[in-house]
Amino acid sequence: MVLATSKIEDLDAFLSVFSTRGAEKRKQHGSKGSAVFRDPNDDTRVWVVFDWDEDGFSALLSDPDMPAVFKDGGVQGAPVMAERIGTYES
Repeated sequence: MVLATSKIEDLDAFLSVFSTRGAEKRKQHGSKGSAVFRDPNDDTRVWVVFDWDEDGFSALLSDPDMPAVFKDGGVQGAPVMAERIGTYES
């Protein structure tokens, strides 16, 4: 799993691109799915939990097509991966 955060300009524009062109690119890099959450303290920030490994996430960020996809979705800067500090069974 990967947890990432991004600042966005508009939620509808973000979701429109995230669920189409973004989904296609993530799938190309091995993502198996995602869940999007809006930050409860900042409506211009989203958190995304990906069923993915860190190598796939890094490959997506280095994909030359992604800056345009991020721009079209209103993402302000590249998404930032949260640091994993532990994994537990339950």
